[in-house]
Amino acid sequence: MKRHTFICASLALAMAVPMACSQDDNAGTGPASPADAKHTPMTFSVAHPADKTRATDAGFETGDTIGLFVAAADAPLEIGGNLVNNEPLTLAAGTWTPRRSLYWDDGTYNAYAYYPYTTPVSSIDNMPFSVSRNQGAMETDGMDGYEASDLLYARTSGVSASASPIRLTFRHIMSKITVRLIKGEDFEGEMPTDAKVYVHNTVPTATIDLGVGVATRDVYGKRATITAKQQGAYTYSAIIVPQRIDNRTPLIEVIMKGVSYIFESKFQFKPGTEHLVNLVISDNPDKVKIEVGGEIQDWQ
Repeated sequence: MKRHTFICASLALAMAVPMACSQDDNAGTGPASPADAKHTPMTFSVAHPADKTRATDAGFETGDTIGLFVAAADAPLEIGGNLVNNEPLTLAAGTWTPRRSLYWDDGTYNAYAYYPYTTPVSSIDNMPFSVSRNQGAMETDGMDGYEASDLLYARTSGVSASASPIRLTFRHIMSKITVRLIKGEDFEGEMPTDAKVYVHNTVPTATIDLGVGVATRDVYGKRATITAKQQGAYTYSAIIVPQRIDNRTPLIEVIMKGVSYIFESKFQFKPGTEHLVNLVISDNPDKVKIEVGGEIQDWQ
């Protein structure tokens, strides 16, 4: 296989230091607490990040399961001993249904939720999590590696017993890179639609703080190669643990018609951000151009 390596410093993006959330993602909902809180069932209103626009068919689907904690507002979130402890809520017939009936208690609470669901949860502030190394392949739970890697998080504060549902608005806490292959002016014929795209030299393991919804790169994790998911004829995406690559290193590799193109750069993968990269393909593999297409915060 012929290999062409290009060093592209323009890929290096300005560093943005992720900050832990000091404000809640959602405000409290519903009217004043009813007189008998312990006999009031919990109900839920759940929003996927894609629900912000009608321009996408992405979102939660029947059978998807989220994990829910509900803890006293004046107490820290714990693995156990909360009002609700890692309860699975599953979407069926448009309704999020817990495995067992959940009821309120007197007092004010914070609700924490994440997707995809996992059990057991071994730590609240250091929950282990890994993105898939082959994000186009199907996982054993019926999701592909891309969806299983896209960790979503929601927090709602100051809720109490009410006939109104707990509102859970999810956001992305991982980073995303989208690579678009663009036909150059001197490229003759049609570009193949079976290219392979890889993201090299990122650490795929992280720890998650479920109290604030922050992913931290595993400091002991080893760098690995991630196979991006093909989203369209010439578009490929991968979910990446937020991290900074300080040294110029092989980052993106495209294999097309038996030719490998490797692009080297520094990079900052920001949490909740989609990074857009355009590769302009030329008939001359030594003249392939790379362009940073920008960033999308909290992508859809």
